[in-house]
Amino acid sequence: MARYIDASCRLCRREGQKLFLKGERCYSPKCAIEKRNYAPGQHGQNNRKKVSEYGLQLREKQKAKRFYGILETQFRNYFDKAAKKKGITGENLLIMLETRLDNAVFRMGFASSRKEARQLVRHGHFTVNGHKENIPSFAVKAGDAIKVKEKSASSPKFKEIKDMSISVPSWITVDVEKLEGKVVSLPRREDIDTPVAEHLIVELYSK
Repeated sequence: MARYIDASCRLCRREGQKLFLKGERCYSPKCAIEKRNYAPGQHGQNNRKKVSEYGLQLREKQKAKRFYGILETQFRNYFDKAAKKKGITGENLLIMLETRLDNAVFRMGFASSRKEARQLVRHGHFTVNGHKENIPSFAVKAGDAIKVKEKSASSPKFKEIKDMSISVPSWITVDVEKLEGKVVSLPRREDIDTPVAEHLIVELYSK
């Protein structure tokens, strides 16, 4: 499967805000936004062109893709599915992205970034309802229990989590001692703190 392999910090600089792609580094003075808060490239510091309506819509789509670590074709497939569902297309899109297994693992505090969560899922460290699941895009549902596998629970990575205080969104619960989380309900738009103006994405794809 295709994936982005270049420097993650360039993506944050291009969007002009932290996308929290590198976990703890994003909260430290080493964060690229803290050191060089301008777009990458030769003309990054001097790029003062007025952004068109299309440019704003495109940037919002790129931002959403980069937050969730998704490439163009997969993102478009999510949008097409969201458009076919009942309700508001933009909200449907964000809910579908939030309920990816890798994002749920990140939201539960079992990974410091979505990128790390995706890697942990791929390596088979989690079960969903007692069954091993290693597909990051797996869609979790209300009532699903996500747990660190017993063999993985003894690793230093997950031992550290037991000593941490984890803040989670209202649509999931976490038992840190058991290294287990549960999806109590599907997220609503107000539960999703990702700073994306989804209506601009809808406008872009509706042209």
